[in-house]
Amino acid sequence: MKSLGFSPANPTIPRNSIPYSKVHSTHVIGIPASKFPVFSRPICPLKFPIRFPSILSSLSVSNPQNFEEEDDPQTQVQDLRVPDHWVVPSKALEESEWLKTTLHKWLDDEYCPEATNIEISEVAAQSYYQSLLEKRTDLGEILLKMARELQSISYQESFHGAFSSANAAVNLIAQRIEQD
Repeated sequence: MKSLGFSPANPTIPRNSIPYSKVHSTHVIGIPASKFPVFSRPICPLKFPIRFPSILSSLSVSNPQNFEEEDDPQTQVQDLRVPDHWVVPSKALEESEWLKTTLHKWLDDEYCPEATNIEISEVAAQSYYQSLLEKRTDLGEILLKMARELQSISYQESFHGAFSSANAAVNLIAQRIEQD
């Protein structure tokens, strides 16, 4: 059986007066005895880009004139807010339950089913409910509060973290606002 010892990779050393550091090396950290490279970045990138549907999409690459019309109100970003009638306690509870179910399903579908997804969806839903009861309607504030509260969860055996989970939750909320 071969040992798992590592032999150093051949890093590219810059030709200048700055001392050599890991920043200047290639992404290969070492080559194991079995000749498979070990990379310093994750092999699987995130599967989803977070998009907010509430942002006006009147700018397009196919129409360069639009880039010059920055003063036009149609090209400005909309204020991302929860509708005022969602802060009523009964509606807030309904929306938080919807988020709990939808986020859990989304996390299971986007990554893989795991116990952490249940905890993430419960904490996110509770944070969202509290935000609505506190009459917080700005999605940016809701996002930051949710991200802080999601940091209480251990993501050690998970594919995601607190901020990516909060971002996904707020993206789902933004989609729900568009449908309302």
